[in-house]
Amino acid sequence: MSFGFAPRAANAYAQVGLETGVSDADPHKLILMLFEGALLSIATASAAIDSKDIPGKGMAISKAIEIINDGLKLSLDYEAGGELAERLGALYDYMTNRLLYANLHTSRPALEEVAGLLRDIKGAWESIGTTV
Repeated sequence: MSFGFAPRAANAYAQVGLETGVSDADPHKLILMLFEGALLSIATASAAIDSKDIPGKGMAISKAIEIINDGLKLSLDYEAGGELAERLGALYDYMTNRLLYANLHTSRPALEEVAGLLRDIKGAWESIGTTV
């Protein structure tokens, strides 16, 4: 048995766990998973800044932007959500711009600002789930 097999097996197991979590999740849980993924990507970008890993920082920030734009923002229902959906959409655009700034200027404060906004919205989303 090769030692290279263990990391591949662990990665495969993690991928199956993620896919199972997604396939078993209700829409509310899926949105929470998007928030968690974006926050994890921002934390990864912050760690990459600490270790002076510029490519890693860029990849992590790009992942956070992708989650915000292609996950959270696309999940908004502007028809049913009205003004609230419009404001969230604008806030997601702002977050994307701040993340682009963070990437260009290696700005930890911009990362922290976006993480704080995401945590606030995630907290509100979590409380909605407990009342429905």
